Amino acid sequence: MKLGARMLKTGLAVAIAMYIAAALPFQTSTVFAGMAALFSIQPSIYRSYQSIVEQVEANIIGAIVAYIILISLGNDPFIMGFTIVLVIGVCVKFGMKENTILLALVAVIAIMESTEMDLLPFTMLRFSSLMIGIFASFIVNLVFLPPKYETKLFNQVDQHTSDILQWLRITTRHLSDRPALREEIERLEGAMVYLDHTYSLFKEERTYFKKRRFEKARKLILFKHLISTTRKAFEVLKTFSSLENEMDKVPAEFRTTLVNEIDKVIHVHEKLILSIKGRIRFHESDPIEEAGEPNIPKLVEHLIDIYEEKETEEEKLMFLPLATKLMDYHQKMAHLKKLLSSYQLYHTSEHIKTIKK
Repeated sequence: MKLGARMLKTGLAVAIAMYIAAALPFQTSTVFAGMAALFSIQPSIYRSYQSIVEQVEANIIGAIVAYIILISLGNDPFIMGFTIVLVIGVCVKFGMKENTILLALVAVIAIMESTEMDLLPFTMLRFSSLMIGIFASFIVNLVFLPPKYETKLFNQVDQHTSDILQWLRITTRHLSDRPALREEIERLEGAMVYLDHTYSLFKEERTYFKKRRFEKARKLILFKHLISTTRKAFEVLKTFSSLENEMDKVPAEFRTTLVNEIDKVIHVHEKLILSIKGRIRFHESDPIEEAGEPNIPKLVEHLIDIYEEKETEEEKLMFLPLATKLMDYHQKMAHLKKLLSSYQLYHTSEHIKTIKK
């Protein structure tokens, strides 16, 4: 099992919250401090900062409602259930998130627990325990292993692009195992969704200096087009997968041309990734290109010619999706090449962090 930074931070936040609660001179609850820390950890510093106000508000709502119900109706289990429903309704009305609502419910249970103490001091002690957990999580998120989403995002793009291009290379040659390819496509569907999530987290990371803000904006644009190009490659792979049995119906000469052109596209895409890694220097115009430049528009013309030769409507429509996906991929690749060339030409001092330190 691989332990991620968030797992470690969650455990550390719970431990710190419980230690602080135990060390204080007044009788705070270590258990509820730990529970509050457990629900308060966030995937990024910015989200942690965003959520802390909402979490404090949720705890205040839960504490006030629980205290009022407790002094007026008591703490019978049925009454506690009614209080929880009431607090959920109030939190939903204010548009609070699920984790925040859970924290408010922890406050209700903590305060409505049976006690021989006076109700107001007991309520304040339990509320303090929860606040200790919230602030312990915030401090741990801020100081301990702060997330580096730039590196994580690029490594995900690199890995998923490599997987897609490998499968594309073998699928065009009819070498892929069908069940394995279907399973891999399903996995990559989920991976692309998670890639968008990581991009959102990287976008949310705040910079506090003007120069860094401009640098971050340029990197966001580059990453956006990197992900978009990878997604287009994935769409081409899925289209080839659906047409793999139909490719036997096209002339052998065209199949050879198709494989050669796809290989050239894959080569260019791999060069872009290697260039970002700093392993090669990419030039938009490279007169000495070992694999040659892909000519996707001409390949699409061949597909259209095959389309016109078909007799039935079903046969005519067979290769149109492939032609469309190939042109989309070609256009995205061309735009990414220009963008990367411009980025490396005018921002030589800015580097994407591709290696975890």
